[in-house]
Amino acid sequence: MSVEIPTVTLNNGVQMPILGFGVFQVPAEETERVVSDALAAGYRHLDTASAYGNEEAVGRAIKASGIPRDQLFVTTKLWIQRGGEDGTKRAFDTSLQLLGLDHLDLYLIHQPLGDYYASWRAMQELHQQGAVRAIGVSNFYPDRLVDLIEHNEIVPAVNQIETHPFFQRAGYQQLMTERGVQIESWGPLAEGKNDIFTNPVLTEIGQAHGKSVAQVALRWLTQRGVVVIPKSTRPERMAENLDVFDFTLSDDEMTQIATLETGASVAFDHHDPAMVSWLNGRAND
Repeated sequence: MSVEIPTVTLNNGVQMPILGFGVFQVPAEETERVVSDALAAGYRHLDTASAYGNEEAVGRAIKASGIPRDQLFVTTKLWIQRGGEDGTKRAFDTSLQLLGLDHLDLYLIHQPLGDYYASWRAMQELHQQGAVRAIGVSNFYPDRLVDLIEHNEIVPAVNQIETHPFFQRAGYQQLMTERGVQIESWGPLAEGKNDIFTNPVLTEIGQAHGKSVAQVALRWLTQRGVVVIPKSTRPERMAENLDVFDFTLSDDEMTQIATLETGASVAFDHHDPAMVSWLNGRAND
């Protein structure tokens, strides 16, 4: 199936599909089937991570698909305990081997914790060697992102952060745009929390366009220039989540959705010392 997915241009000229498929919390034993279904539905941008434990299954699905490598955009992420310069290079090689690929399109530091400055130096080398087309970060708050930028040669191409109708990150997106960093949303559907799928504002807008709440939320994000990686294990939902480029939200509708901002995460707070300890103590299993 061929689906025309718009792209964004990263700060080094690499084209990245604005809508992809995420596999966070997809069990390894289900991942190959799920990713195969996503590729069949038309997804060409896949997002995984070392910490998810399913890179090998993603790789099997890619291989089985027969889709030419240059038609795919594959992202994975470095976990905290695998950081440092040598550790990062070893972790990168492991991820590449598990995925069965000869290069990555995007490699991200998964958390702004541990010795991520050393990790970034190693990632800059990997990029310069051509092993990865773009490098970036995930879950970096503004102060840490700016500090990383100002002490290094390569500006992160992407920052993947929690972004959805209840936690909109509009001001941060503006800062990233000024710094040349592409915002990418994880949890674009708020992980189903805050009763998002029955939200009256999103429901009413969806009815006006003959679209679901999920489609409205994804369209709202992509209209803002936010890259999204929704996850689903059901083929019909995968197809639905792709079908968001045949309508446009009006300025009034965009403004209505802006009123849903709570300013708070629905997942976890990286400024919470207990959460930082939990993340630092979580092995890459």
